[in-house]
Amino acid sequence: MASLRDIKAKINSTKKTSQITKAMQMVSAAKLNRAEQNAKAFVPYMDKIQEVVANVANGSKGVNHPMLTARPVKRTGYIVITSDRGLAGAYNSNVLRALSKEIKERHNMDSSQYAIIVLGRVGRDYLKRRGLNIIDEITGLSDQPAFADIKEAASRAVAMFTDGAYDELYIYYNHYVSKIQQEVEAKKILPLTDVASNKPTTLYEFEPSEEDILKVLLPQYAESLVYGALLDGKASEHAARMTAMKNATDNALEVIDTYTLSYNRTRQAAITQEITEIVGGAAALE
Repeated sequence: MASLRDIKAKINSTKKTSQITKAMQMVSAAKLNRAEQNAKAFVPYMDKIQEVVANVANGSKGVNHPMLTARPVKRTGYIVITSDRGLAGAYNSNVLRALSKEIKERHNMDSSQYAIIVLGRVGRDYLKRRGLNIIDEITGLSDQPAFADIKEAASRAVAMFTDGAYDELYIYYNHYVSKIQQEVEAKKILPLTDVASNKPTTLYEFEPSEEDILKVLLPQYAESLVYGALLDGKASEHAARMTAMKNATDNALEVIDTYTLSYNRTRQAAITQEITEIVGGAAALE
């Protein structure tokens, strides 16, 4: 049986742990509020640029942009969004498990058939340990990332599709549903065949020409899709970490209650033992 000193030390250490997890929960909650606002504020921009792209793509006659044209798929590109730190529950493992399953089932782990662009240190380390084909990586992103933070990498990803390094591009990330629910999302970014099929709702006039506008607008739209997924993923990350830290704090409090009960029982047993010894010693002297 553990001594009173050992039990007391466990209680104190668990209390300190619960204080840390409680503080981390509050920090994540504050970050979540801002990340949620950023993700929601980006939606109107994405809706409008998608509308403009659809209008230009559907209204252009004889313009054949490579980003709008599906081609035979020989190699697939994947962008996966993870975090730089752990302690976020199943946030990273869910999206990495989904990506690994897709690569195994679709490409049979053949590195010549796929390429991965990974955002986040956790995802990079996981994929490297398993020998998967990483062609680009970004780590150290801010908790509230700006578009400039990922513009260069997003531009490279789009340019590689245009140059034929891969024939389609998917992005894997955690979609923010609520503070307690995040879902793994697999979204096709390139080619933009879905955008070209949308019906325009507004008529626009373009200068100098629709072809020149598409050359500028389509890469920008694809890069914005990556940034929008990153904002969504960051909101999911903060929500997952907040939930994980709340669960850790609740578990710590339960452990403290268990240790406190054990401490009181051990202390009562020690007192009873002392009383028994005193009574026995007194009886022996009579």
